[in-house]
Amino acid sequence: MIRPGTGHPTDLASGTTPVAHDAADVVRLAGSAPTLERLDARSSVCRACPRLVAWREDVAVKKRAAYADDVYWGRPVTGWGVERPSVLVMGLAPAAHGGNRTGRIFTGDRSGDWLFAALHRAGLANQPTSVDAHDGLHLIDTRISLPVRCAPPANQPLPEERDACAPWLTRELTWVLPSVKAVVCLGSFGWQAFFDQLRLLDRWAARTPRFGHGAEVQAGDFSVLGCFHVSQQNTFTGKLTEPMLDAVFARATELARA
Repeated sequence: MIRPGTGHPTDLASGTTPVAHDAADVVRLAGSAPTLERLDARSSVCRACPRLVAWREDVAVKKRAAYADDVYWGRPVTGWGVERPSVLVMGLAPAAHGGNRTGRIFTGDRSGDWLFAALHRAGLANQPTSVDAHDGLHLIDTRISLPVRCAPPANQPLPEERDACAPWLTRELTWVLPSVKAVVCLGSFGWQAFFDQLRLLDRWAARTPRFGHGAEVQAGDFSVLGCFHVSQQNTFTGKLTEPMLDAVFARATELARA
């Protein structure tokens, strides 16, 4: 267990959890995970991408001044929320001083402030704020996942890092997708990664549809919705506004409850 007071999630990994050291290990360990919890444990100790491992651990030591007293998670971050969701939110990767610090995606940064407030307004979260992994936040009929599980330099994972990480998401989706009615992809990276996953799962054969805010594509039993990412670059400039974000999640909720 992570020691109390750090704000990190309960550590699912133990000394016997197998560790992936390269892309082949990820394929093997993701594919053989018997449960979602065991998958999360294995992905939370992954060391397959040397550049990402070095970056996430360096950030955890050279902390932002505002978090100088915090103990950073400094490891891969898993998906979280309910195991059988109607709404799935697809992000990009943990923020260096957000999820990489708190151990929970979109938690403890400005992007999370926007996302969880919107989920709360849509009835998909019990509270509008996200501070740490023990802040009482619960998702309602919703799960959040991510194509890249380590914080990347400049928020830009390399194609080979994205591909090496993909089997963790593929395996997660085999458990999650059967109940999903709406997928909200935050940004073009998450949109492309999700349709790539559908191809791997033999659930999409065509080219990836064009991404756009408010785009909606039917993919079998569920709809895929496009939404500008809740990054500060988008929210500070007005490219993404609260009404725009609310409209996407209102549609997701409508689909989920139809």
